[in-house]
Formats: sequence, C-alpha cells, structure tokens
Amino acid sequence: MNFNKQLKDGLIYQNPVLVQVLGMCSTMAITTSVSNGLGMGLSVLVILTLSNIFISLLRKIIPNEVRIACYIVVIAGFVTIVDLCLQAFVPAIANSLGVFIPLIVVNCIILGRAEAFASKNSVAASAVDGICQGIGYTVVLLILSAFRELLGAGTLLGVQIMPSSYVPAGMLTLPVGGFLCLGTLIAIMQWALARSEKKNAEKKETEGK
Repeated sequence: MNFNKQLKDGLIYQNPVLVQVLGMCSTMAITTSVSNGLGMGLSVLVILTLSNIFISLLRKIIPNEVRIACYIVVIAGFVTIVDLCLQAFVPAIANSLGVFIPLIVVNCIILGRAEAFASKNSVAASAVDGICQGIGYTVVLLILSAFRELLGAGTLLGVQIMPSSYVPAGMLTLPVGGFLCLGTLIAIMQWALARSEKKNAEKKETEGK
C-alpha cells in the first residue's frame, strides 16, 4: 500500500471523472451549486470507503457468480444510511440532491472500485483507495460547481460574490453548461497528462543516450 501513489491516482492519474470518465450523470446534474457538489462528493467518499472496506473483508467468501449482486447489496446498505443521515441533519441538501443520493447504489465509480480494487486487495489498501478516489471525485465536483455557480448565478454557497452589475451566464446552470464545463475540464486534464507523458519519455530517451 502506497498512500502517496494512491492519492495521486485518485486526484490525477486515475481520477474517476476526468480520466476514468465515470459518474457523468450525477457530476453534471448536481454541480449547479457548491453546496450540492460538496454534499454529493462527501456522500460518495463515505459510501465508497465503507463499501470498499466491507467488500474487501468479504472478498474471500462471496461466490464469484453472484459477486456483483452482493456488491450492490453492500453499497445499498451504506447509501440508505447516508441518505437517512442527510435527511435528518441537512434536509436542505438532501432535498436539493433528490434522487441522485439513492442512485449512488449503481454509481459506476463505486461498483468499479469494488470490482477492480476492493475485491482483490487488503482492507487497509481498499480503505485508502476509497478515500483517495472519493477525494478525487469531490475535488472535481467542487471545481465544476464553483465555476458554474459563480458565473451562472454570481454566488458561492448562496452568498452574492459578483457585483450587482454582473449579468449571470445562466446557460452554465443548465445541462448544456454542465456538458461544456465538464468537457473542457476533461480536455485540460488529458492535455496535461499527455504533456507529462511526453516529457517523461523525452527525459528517459535523454538519459539513455
């Protein structure tokens, strides 16, 4: 287990949204405000970490033929707990996120990490993977939601930031705005990764000579 490597993977090299391109529906739908982005990001982080831990614990006794069904049962249990906690303690965010909290049950990010990592690794490594992938997901949601809320409504966390003379770019709060912002962010990430790979290749070639 290498925490630094797993954190870099979650934030950059295997970022669930910008590199693996998972969880697109919720990413575009709920990033119209920072509070929504933070609520969804933290919810996925908690559910992903706990699901990874339990699936790793049970990985040797879950029959291979029904593993996906078992993963969904584990994930659904934690989604229910988180959903009820949100409704009890932060009902405004729960109402704002609506159906997207229950839909975390079939979120590709959580199922993907369960199948690709937690089912094959130790509990400690799986917990760290859940935390790091959850952080990467949350960071992307916060960047998108901050950009869309600030320019689309002139506010951050509901507080007016832009001057009264500012005319909000309302398109950014619509689905088309989500597509454009997310597409731009993915393109920037892919460009940065390609540039980094090119530099590393040139460095190795120079050292080889």
